[in-house]
Amino acid sequence: MSTVRFFRHSTQLFRYHVPTEFVLLAFIEFLVLMLSLYLALEIRHFDSDLTKSLGTFLPRAFLYAIIMQLSLVAFGVYQRQTGRFFKALILRIASGLLLGLIPLGVSFYLAPTLFLGRGVLALSVFFSFIFIALIRLYFRKVVKEHNMWSRILVLGSGENANLVKAAQREGELRGLNIINFVSLPGDNTGELQEEAITLNKQLIQYVQEKDIDEIVLAMDDRRTAQIPPKDLLDCKMSGIDILDMVTFFERRTGKIRLDIMSPSWLYLSEGFYESTFRNLGKRIFDIVIVLLFLPVALPIMLLVTLAILIESRGRGAIFYNQTRVKQFGEPFQIYKFRSMVSDAEKDGVARWASKNDSRITRVGSILRKGRLDELPQLFNVLKGDMSFVGPRPERPEFVERLSQKIPYYDERHRVKPGLTGWAQISYSYADTEDDTIEKLQYDLYYVKNYSIYLDLLILLQTVEVVLLSKGAQ
Repeated sequence: MSTVRFFRHSTQLFRYHVPTEFVLLAFIEFLVLMLSLYLALEIRHFDSDLTKSLGTFLPRAFLYAIIMQLSLVAFGVYQRQTGRFFKALILRIASGLLLGLIPLGVSFYLAPTLFLGRGVLALSVFFSFIFIALIRLYFRKVVKEHNMWSRILVLGSGENANLVKAAQREGELRGLNIINFVSLPGDNTGELQEEAITLNKQLIQYVQEKDIDEIVLAMDDRRTAQIPPKDLLDCKMSGIDILDMVTFFERRTGKIRLDIMSPSWLYLSEGFYESTFRNLGKRIFDIVIVLLFLPVALPIMLLVTLAILIESRGRGAIFYNQTRVKQFGEPFQIYKFRSMVSDAEKDGVARWASKNDSRITRVGSILRKGRLDELPQLFNVLKGDMSFVGPRPERPEFVERLSQKIPYYDERHRVKPGLTGWAQISYSYADTEDDTIEKLQYDLYYVKNYSIYLDLLILLQTVEVVLLSKGAQ
């Protein structure tokens, strides 16, 4: 396999597929962050042993590099969609590095022996920003010159293939180079018929000529497609990935497409693992995260309480309890700060919050933008009704209606609901049934693939969602 082709593949980390180029970038930039600290120490303390002794330098360098890189992850620097516009990417890099100074300062308080002065930190962040920006600029140039995007061949030119084309046109399939669509017997007529090709040679020969990395089976009728199994086997044994439509979209978009999924795909595909050890690990993870977060959250909660009391002049409730549905479809009481008027549903009809909802108070509007109204749910997590990461819990009235209309809706209750989740960082607020279907596809992806690694990734990217008020209503 050539070097360029190696980088066009993805690397699987705990069942989550990460583009290989970002794995390489993360490794290089980790070393660059350490180098930045080294240069800063050399400039500020050239006559000391801070950079001459590995035992003195390495702990500081690892702490600085780890925290700064996690902060960059939180700002989406290692996502393909953020690299489309270089100015926006540069802004994210700068924001991530500056935000990283906060947890870095906390770590110095907890471990004073690792302390770094303000001058060293300022120089380190400056060098880090310059070096990483230059690396990304060079990386964009290399990707463009060597065409390092994955090269995809789609077998089919009918309705299924049109879904691939539409997803590419709408920006869902970034970082892919779809080489061609192959017309096959049994495909329904559509807009791709004119641009699709007909193979006049063996599939493996065409694949090798075009340097294909991945084949997507998108024919409308596999029984009449007339693709000899040996041709596909030859491609598979030559290192070409062969994916069905659902798996292709799952890997490339982070969601499970309901419109093309069959029940057999659910129980035949990998994922949906369950074990006592795994559940115990997730529970410990939840408790640790909440206990770490509470010292920061409690002062904020006191300020929110004061703001609600002042706005309502002491007459309205501070907290709001509501029945939601948790794991296995069981009801529970969720805790929230009140962000709506006291009689928001005086007619007894359950309804979603909408954009510019008149029921939301002025303080409530601020709370919702920063997700501060959700802070009391930390105690739901401690009780065990919720997890820190998982599908958002819905009201029983909505669950009953949506379960009747949307296939597989109940499957999101296979895991505990969460304060944040894959759907929350991947899609905006859902206030219609169409939005709910879209978010369900992300929820199913999480239920199928969840792991501590994915939970950490979601937690980090939630920082960007909260800071930029994405999807808040």
